[in-house]
Amino acid sequence: MSLERFINQAVSSWMSEDGPDSDIVLSSRIRLARNLSDIKFPTIATKDSAEAVIQAIRERVIAGPSTQFGPLELLKVDEIQPLQKRVLVEKHLISPHLAENSLNGAFLLSENEEISIMINEEDHIRIQCLFPGLQLSEALKVANDVDDWLEEKMNYAYDEQYGYLTSCPTNVGTGLRASVMMHLPGLVLTRQMNRILPAINQLGLVVRGIYGEGSEALGNIFQVSNQTTLGKSEEDIVDDLKGVVAQIISQERSAREALAKTSNIQLEDRVFRSFGVLQNSRIIESKEAASCLSDVRLGIDMGYIKNISRNILNELMILTQPGFLQQYAGGPLRPDDRDIRRAALIRERIQMESNE
Repeated sequence: MSLERFINQAVSSWMSEDGPDSDIVLSSRIRLARNLSDIKFPTIATKDSAEAVIQAIRERVIAGPSTQFGPLELLKVDEIQPLQKRVLVEKHLISPHLAENSLNGAFLLSENEEISIMINEEDHIRIQCLFPGLQLSEALKVANDVDDWLEEKMNYAYDEQYGYLTSCPTNVGTGLRASVMMHLPGLVLTRQMNRILPAINQLGLVVRGIYGEGSEALGNIFQVSNQTTLGKSEEDIVDDLKGVVAQIISQERSAREALAKTSNIQLEDRVFRSFGVLQNSRIIESKEAASCLSDVRLGIDMGYIKNISRNILNELMILTQPGFLQQYAGGPLRPDDRDIRRAALIRERIQMESNE
């Protein structure tokens, strides 16, 4: 398979499309946690009760004609090959928990991959909407539309005082997790992140790495999300997050301007050294690739590098993950072979971009 065809089949819209403030915000995600009132929650579920959730969704949700969200195919996790599950996690379409630890896990996925509905993860249902750029309100609207559509067909576990009931107490209330994925090299290079992170935490938000809780901030990519789900409306939670994100965007742009004024030649040298590594390496590990891709994306945003799309970072940060590399290769690879394949894929992708 050619790389161009592989990318066309593998890249989700949030990776390849621009959105508001997409020079800094790579994507916006809304996730709603819901449970059915008449079936044991996943934390105490049996195989039969977990299967009952899938059966309820099969009969009440997808048995009818195509939905307003387009066709939604039900896929069971235990019927998918391990490599395919890894790719879905790398694309942020399902969680590592669903891929590895779920009992009778399944999911529904829209054609454009903006909507993913996980089944029997930590909760019976987790609705996820993933949009490019800063589009939290837009993603929330679609998530609420999906939620309303599901609630017409099923009875949710809901309490008048506490709101939606979830397996984890931190999700009780709205069941909402809103997050943005941000590229913040300016704040990292000017050593401001260590000052900003505690301030963000004090505002009731949390900062994580590219794959969420417990993951590393590879390539200067951070996820900022809400912690509070109880006592606020969904709109208030999203507005609060948007307000903080707007401040982070402003500080990141100021940091980039400061770098251009005080360290322009050093920054330009760093960018082009990283660009050279990506263009010419024959072996490259994931951390080095992520660091170089971050530098090149910064160089594109600041105008040092021309005729290369900024979305190349979004694409290659995903396409160079182990699952994708092995899918492109057509089977399992040893770690050193993955490093060789990673370097080759990056070289070919940059060359493909340069020829357009």
